[in-house]
Amino acid sequence: MNQPSPSDTPQSAVDQQALDWFVRRERSLTAGEAAQFEAWLALDDAHGAAYARWHGDWTRLDALPADGIAQLRRQLAVDQAAASVPVSASRRDWFKAMARRAALATLALSATGGGYLAWQHWQRQPVYTASFASARGQQQAVTLPDGSVLRLDTATRVNITLYRQRREVRLLEGQAVFQVHGDTARPFDVLAGAMRITVVGTRFSVRHTPGTGSVDDVRVEVEEGRVRVARSSTLDNAPFVTLGAGQRIAADRAGRLGEIKPVTQSGIAPWREGRVNFDDTPLAEVLAEFARYRHTGLVLRDARVAQLRVTGSFDPLRLDNFLRVLPRVLPVQLRREGGVTEIAAL
Repeated sequence: MNQPSPSDTPQSAVDQQALDWFVRRERSLTAGEAAQFEAWLALDDAHGAAYARWHGDWTRLDALPADGIAQLRRQLAVDQAAASVPVSASRRDWFKAMARRAALATLALSATGGGYLAWQHWQRQPVYTASFASARGQQQAVTLPDGSVLRLDTATRVNITLYRQRREVRLLEGQAVFQVHGDTARPFDVLAGAMRITVVGTRFSVRHTPGTGSVDDVRVEVEEGRVRVARSSTLDNAPFVTLGAGQRIAADRAGRLGEIKPVTQSGIAPWREGRVNFDDTPLAEVLAEFARYRHTGLVLRDARVAQLRVTGSFDPLRLDNFLRVLPRVLPVQLRREGGVTEIAAL
C-alpha cells in the first residue's frame, strides 16, 4: 500500500502541526528542535503556508488599540471560565483560542474599514444569547455562563444576552429573583417595562406582570447589595434611585417611580416558598394573580365586588383554602354553575 505524500496530509492536521511549531518557537527552540523545524518546513510548501497563517493571525494584534488588546485578553479569561477553553487546556489550545479571537478582531477591523470604531462594533456583538420560559404553575432555575443564577416564577419569560462589556436580561413577563455574579467590568441590567435595573453583584427580585391589572407595572425588591433603578428609554439623563438591602420600589407604565419602602416581613419573592401575599389588593387583581399559577374557574361580574380589598397570604395552588376564607372576610357569596364559580355580592 502506498504511503500518502506530505501534500496529502489533511489540512487540519497541517494546521495543528504548524500551531505546535509556532507555540514551541515562542518559547525558543534548542538547536536540535530548530533543525527539525527547518526540515518540517522543507517537507511541503503547505507547511510554510500554514505556519504563515498562524503567524499572520497573531501579528495582526498589532493593528488593534492597546485597550482593545487588553480587553481581548480579559475576554479570553472569561471564555476559559465559561468552558470555551477548558481550565486544563494545554498551552497550544490556549494559544489557538487567542489567535482565533485575534483573527476575528482583525476581520472586524478590515470589514468596516479599520479603526477603533470597528473594534467597538466587534465588542458589541453578543457572546451568549438564550430565552427561557416557565410554564404556568411551575418555577425554573437558570444558571448563566458567568455564574449568575435566575429563578423564574410561574408564567415568566426572559431573553438573555451577554456581551463582552455588559450583561442584559429582558423580563418580558412574570417575576424572577436574580443572584448576580459580581463583575465590575460587566454591569448586569434587567429591562422590564419602561425600567432598567442595574447592578454589579447582588440578589434582588423584579416583577413585571402587565396582565394582572396592577397600577404598578414594575416592582423591584433588594435582598442583598445595591441596585440602581431608572427609566430605560432615557437612561443617561433620567433621574434614578439606588436601593439597598431591605428596600423596594414600584414604577407605573410610564416609568414614574414611587416612594422607596421597606421590604415586607415575608421578604422578597415569597413565591419561592409557595406563597402569594396581598396587602389591601383589589379582588380582581387577586384573581388575576391566582390565574398566573393555574386555571381558577373564578369569575367576577360585579364591578363593585371586583374592587373589594383583600389582605392575606395564600398558597396559589390551593384555591380551596382561599375560597373557604373569602366569604368570612368579604361580603360575598360563591355561586357555582356549569364548572364556573362566580364571586358575587351578598
